[in-house]
Amino acid sequence: MKVNDFFIPGLLEILPDFHSDFRGVFFESYRKDFFEELGIKKDFVQDNQSLSKKNVLRGLHFQKSSVQAKLVRAVSGRILDVAVDLRCGSSSFGKHVSVVLDSEKGNMLYIPEGFAHGFLALTDNCIQLYKCTDFYRPGSEGGLLWKDPKLSISWSEWGNPDDFILSEKDKVHPLFDEHKKYFDKDGKWIQPLES
Repeated sequence: MKVNDFFIPGLLEILPDFHSDFRGVFFESYRKDFFEELGIKKDFVQDNQSLSKKNVLRGLHFQKSSVQAKLVRAVSGRILDVAVDLRCGSSSFGKHVSVVLDSEKGNMLYIPEGFAHGFLALTDNCIQLYKCTDFYRPGSEGGLLWKDPKLSISWSEWGNPDDFILSEKDKVHPLFDEHKKYFDKDGKWIQPLES
């Protein structure tokens, strides 16, 4: 496996080694010892999978308690995956990274605790799979508005935002507040859970 890092500490793109022949392709999509060599000593406890048609936008989501690190990949199709740093005191607080995850490349994005996460399906029949380090708990949900101008996410480079398909909940998430303390530098939620 190969690794690309970004200007936001902790985010990593992982590219597996492909082994192909006349039968098709084989690659290791997860290997605990490799991640531990990168300093990622996490126990993934839940796998989530979604199927989306083109222009479905999901996010930007995070959990307050039960904070999750995620390992995200496209099993089918291509997605624009976005992670927004919400760790107070981080030099990249409020900034984001966007990565196209492509099932034909097999690339993955590791997102540590303390980030909001979302994605846009760039093709029909996009299947996204992500491993999480904690369980989903509905009462712990939080989010940011996907089109918040303060976040400067270039969704329109990938399609017409008027054509994007969102859940009613994702249409009304709050705006990013640069004065709010979301997560500490280690990705732990630091606000009262009612906020």
